[in-house]
Amino acid sequence: PHRPDVEFLEVDLTNGEAVTSAIRDCDYLFHLSAVSDLNLAVQDPIYSAKVNVLGTINTLEAARRINVKRFILASTAWVHSGFPDANPDERSPFYVPTHAPIYASSKIASELFCHDYNKLFDQPFTILRYGSTYGPRMRAPLVVHAFLTKALEGETITIFGDGMQRRNFIYVEDLARAHSMILGNEALNQTYNVEGAISVSITEVAESIRDIMDQEVRIEYAPARSWDDTGTSVSIEKARVELGWQPQVDLAEGLARTINWYRERYRLNQS
Repeated sequence: PHRPDVEFLEVDLTNGEAVTSAIRDCDYLFHLSAVSDLNLAVQDPIYSAKVNVLGTINTLEAARRINVKRFILASTAWVHSGFPDANPDERSPFYVPTHAPIYASSKIASELFCHDYNKLFDQPFTILRYGSTYGPRMRAPLVVHAFLTKALEGETITIFGDGMQRRNFIYVEDLARAHSMILGNEALNQTYNVEGAISVSITEVAESIRDIMDQEVRIEYAPARSWDDTGTSVSIEKARVELGWQPQVDLAEGLARTINWYRERYRLNQS
């Protein structure tokens, strides 16, 4: 971690005893660990299921053993993928026929285990379904990171498919703020969608990065991948009404902040 005041323990999520030992002093447990790279999940589904599903069960069991006040699961808006109606909300059923494979399946299973542990063992939980997150220190496989690093290196940005896949990108500070707002009783045993307010296409993201960087950025298109999803905008009304949460950083401002952060570190690495 970049902060010296944060303790870090490297733990194998598939080792239940190690997880229990690591969280021994926790009152509130935010379970954010997962294989969340869609490409990796497709390439190695067994490993992804072990980490995401077994890892969640081990962490839930550890939380139960030490009487954690709240188990918070990082899920994903991808559990809504393929839903035939516009703006599905937290009451919408999982739409199995066309949902995004492997990663979304593992998160659906993880959500179900949260409900199981609550019903069987009275373990309190809250589930947050993330939209497409971006910002400083984002994971390398994320599309904004991939586009931005290509642009910084003077390389061509590659878009798979026609670029019309749509996402509701959420800036990291907006997402972090949601985590700080769910520890009250109103969020007890509840699920919330937390994603950006406006849907944008992948092509628009690439063009926005090019425009903000104000330099030549080449964009090319490659054949679509089988697991790519056109995107589903979900309702964030429940979080707005019950928590008073809504995104505050729009895509243009968030991309500008992110680009400035990476540009500064790129200059430092080059010097």
